[in-house]
Amino acid sequence: MYLHTGCQIALSPDTKYFAVDWLGVEVTRATLGIIGMGNIGYKVAQRARAFNMRILYHNRNRRKKEEEEAVGAHYCAEMKDLLQQSDFVMLVVNLTPETHKLIGKKELQLMKPRATLINISRGAVIDQDALVEALQNKVIRAAALDVTYPEPLPRDHPLLHLNNVIITPHIGTATVQAIHMMAEEAIANMLAVLNDQPIPSEVFPK
Repeated sequence: MYLHTGCQIALSPDTKYFAVDWLGVEVTRATLGIIGMGNIGYKVAQRARAFNMRILYHNRNRRKKEEEEAVGAHYCAEMKDLLQQSDFVMLVVNLTPETHKLIGKKELQLMKPRATLINISRGAVIDQDALVEALQNKVIRAAALDVTYPEPLPRDHPLLHLNNVIITPHIGTATVQAIHMMAEEAIANMLAVLNDQPIPSEVFPK
């Protein structure tokens, strides 16, 4: 992956010049496929629109027409249609028995050879052995993973030794502001329960 290799080149004591023909892939006007269009997936779509990305999404339930139009998202009833068309595929689903190894060898082979797979959900949503094989054989261009299975990966895991994958230590919400907001939301929910009031962030609505 260009960011991963670029950092190594910039820091290497052997670097004497930067190659002018070392080119990456443009995000603007590329197609982003979002698998899992819940609250987080929708926030991703809002941000992607700022880059003039074409946004496809696959979800258990289709969102309202006005919500789709607000971010310019197009619904794919079949996940394979999203995989075949997307330059970037982002996983934003909960880990359930249905989503365990949702992306395996068959799904990776449906993706474009120049596509990047991004996982910000849970590591077990991807068949990691199949992903290693796909990255090694250039079935897809690259992967960016904020989650793995297990966490952290064993130090000899092949994903750690590929130059077309970036792995971060599950830090998608690791900011001071985000932690404060989560704590405040938890407190608001507890106070609501204690005062017999509607729960602001009820997980299983009645």
